[in-house]
Amino acid sequence: MKQRADRLLVVGFVVTLFLMSLTFLLLPAQRFSDLENRYLQSAPHLSWDNLLSKKYAQEAESFVTDQFPFRAKWVWVKSAVEQLRLQQENNGIYKGRDGYLFEKFVAPDYSKIQQYTEAVKQFASNHPEANTTFMLAPTSVGIYPERLPWLAPIYSQAKVNQYIAEYVQGSVSFINGFDFLSPHASEPIYYRTDHHWTTNGAYLAYVAYAEKMGWQPMSKKEFHIQTVSDSFLGSYHTRSQFNGITPDSIQVYTPIKPVSTEMYIADTGETFMSMYDASFLEKKDQYSYFLGGVHALMKLTSKLDPQDVKQEKLLVIKDSYAHSVIPFLTLNVPEIQVIDIRYYNGSISDYMSENGIKNVLLLFNTATFIDNAALLKLNK
Repeated sequence: MKQRADRLLVVGFVVTLFLMSLTFLLLPAQRFSDLENRYLQSAPHLSWDNLLSKKYAQEAESFVTDQFPFRAKWVWVKSAVEQLRLQQENNGIYKGRDGYLFEKFVAPDYSKIQQYTEAVKQFASNHPEANTTFMLAPTSVGIYPERLPWLAPIYSQAKVNQYIAEYVQGSVSFINGFDFLSPHASEPIYYRTDHHWTTNGAYLAYVAYAEKMGWQPMSKKEFHIQTVSDSFLGSYHTRSQFNGITPDSIQVYTPIKPVSTEMYIADTGETFMSMYDASFLEKKDQYSYFLGGVHALMKLTSKLDPQDVKQEKLLVIKDSYAHSVIPFLTLNVPEIQVIDIRYYNGSISDYMSENGIKNVLLLFNTATFIDNAALLKLNK
């Protein structure tokens, strides 16, 4: 009887493995994950160089992980089981107090941080004619560690930011997000269910940059503040699948004195007359309402009253935290070039030279910066 049961288990396992493998081969590869708000690994390219460098093996492993059949459903099942066990963490996301979800942040690899920060220093050194500003913003867990579940492990993002600040001292103008966000911690400066800051948090970043540059930033009284969605369940919710979570609201700040801005997407060759894409408010990734989501290269041109112009051109090298900040910057800078270092593969030095760029803003959040090897492309 036992042997028969063992055979059934083996046969069941083999059949399941075969069906999963067949499903993996038949299902089309997904390009983008709403679950993680990122592009997924494409099929690895087989070549001798890739084999010898182990790049093929690494990409193959990432491809299998990213394209695993029904991955989102498996995350949901895992979350349901964990919640039945009263566990406060799932898929790297903690269920904190006051309705906040937080991404796990553990001790980083300081050798990587040094490498990426050195790339920033080298970039500034390579462009002494440019006024380079580096803004590094904490994520919500950096500002609200006390809202984590009891005994949840946490490493100080403030310590990371301070290390980076000291490393780049004297080479770039550094803006530490803790300095302008912490005084407003009682305000809604982060989404509870997503990894981004709110439009209010983005406004504070705009004010901090303007003051650093010697501008007079626009006050909140000069904007119509409108709620465009009250059903936003962001990336933290999608990854964790915790139930009973209250959705976030998304606001847009529209200047009372209208400004016309043209947005050109170099990736697709399309031009838009709005920086906001309302179609995303009907989708899972509602944060892509700002600038229409992730693009490798963009150009925003605004028709400004000469008295509102603070500088003629600005290059923003960024992650997605910049998406809700850039609309504020268009109120003072008539031409803004935007590069997402993760997806842009051209020479940034050549681009700056060709476009006469003299002011650069590097804008990243701490969690992205410390694990972003694409920063090494700054000095291509």
